[in-house]
Amino acid sequence: MGRTYFVEDSVEQYLQDILDTSGKACVTGLLIGQCSPQRDFVLLAVRTPPKETQSDEVDEEWVVEHATQVSRMLPGGLAVLGVFLGAAPELSVQAQNILRRLVFAVEKSITKARLWKLANDEVHDRVALNISSETKKVLCRTFDVKDPKSSAKPADWKYQTGLSASWPVLECNVEVDLQIPVPADSANRELDKCIEARGSFSNGLKEWVRLIQQCSCILNGKVMGLDKDLLDGTKKKAPPQQFVQQPFVVQFLRPSKFKTDDRSKALVQKSSGTVVLKGVVHCKAYIHTNKPKVKDAVQALKRDVLNTVAIRSQMLFEDFLLNPEGYTEKGARTEEYPLPKRVFVPLAGTGVTICDYMFKDEAPKDIQFRIKELLDLDVKADQLDMLLEMDSAIKLAPKTSHPQSNIVVAEPETSRLLGIVFPDDYNSMQLKVGVAIAAGVVLFAVVFSLLFFSD
Repeated sequence: MGRTYFVEDSVEQYLQDILDTSGKACVTGLLIGQCSPQRDFVLLAVRTPPKETQSDEVDEEWVVEHATQVSRMLPGGLAVLGVFLGAAPELSVQAQNILRRLVFAVEKSITKARLWKLANDEVHDRVALNISSETKKVLCRTFDVKDPKSSAKPADWKYQTGLSASWPVLECNVEVDLQIPVPADSANRELDKCIEARGSFSNGLKEWVRLIQQCSCILNGKVMGLDKDLLDGTKKKAPPQQFVQQPFVVQFLRPSKFKTDDRSKALVQKSSGTVVLKGVVHCKAYIHTNKPKVKDAVQALKRDVLNTVAIRSQMLFEDFLLNPEGYTEKGARTEEYPLPKRVFVPLAGTGVTICDYMFKDEAPKDIQFRIKELLDLDVKADQLDMLLEMDSAIKLAPKTSHPQSNIVVAEPETSRLLGIVFPDDYNSMQLKVGVAIAAGVVLFAVVFSLLFFSD
């Protein structure tokens, strides 16, 4: 028996509109929502942005890049569930082959950027929706992305009103305070080789992920069993045609005894500097109302913690690569740079929000432009919630003979600092390379952090 996808009714009108106005032989896009063991939910469809060079051919690389960018804009619990393709009936055979390639390519790209992996008992099916541009008839199938040789399986596609209007929302603030050394020879290596060559990073990453997964949780000041229904005792009788969204303020408690299956291996390395990451990040997750378990809701929030740290680090690294001159000044002893701040935006017609990341030199109009370009949504400036996180910064400071000076100190109530400490003999070119290396390393720096959670 195939899976059933319950779809927000606004998606139906959106798909019809883009097929009527595209003027192209093939129209591609993404399907965004949430999976659960019993059923799946699609809240949003987003067409692939048009390229400057128009073509009727499906550009797989362009679709994958779009999916990667969109996945950064989703809070915990939401994900790219698959792709859709609108094409003429005579292209139905080619359409199925295209959809299969896109489904696996998109999932591979998104998974590569994560700090976590799906468990074996979680849903690995991804949807491929083929829409006739003439009749608007849909053919819904799924592929098991865990099995590259899997064949298409039929699935049901059902529209529903107010699908996510009453979905519970879980929120917490996470304070991050960590340090990690930068290997002395990292500035002389290509970045990807440097990261792959450092087993200490991957080993530490596994330990940190296990630590997060082993944290206990308090929801609205109460300890709840992981196998308990999240909404037990919280349902309130709502007036007709109205939806009540249950909020949960969550605190994570670090276990007093950390369980691990691997023996710790000490490693002594020569260090050329230190990456220091300090800050408070706001995390948010949504969960469906189909008898959700506490463990599923908490897992979605924990994964949002991992995602937002990884995304900001990757964005900063990309900015370094695109504009290295903007981050370094010859002879500068200490420099401070902005880190992207998380901004939330309500998704019209649903009970969830999306998010984006704004650098200090950006304005609300930049967020509006990206949301329009990537999600095909028009939002007003007053809809942007920019107050959940304060401004953050990156600081570069030289390494001295005083041990304590290697730590960049920040007042947690006023800023978040990501510091990179370099030896005094770094020249200008070495500094530029080192900054790029360390920015990439910070993606893994969370491995060694101790998190202090608060509401």
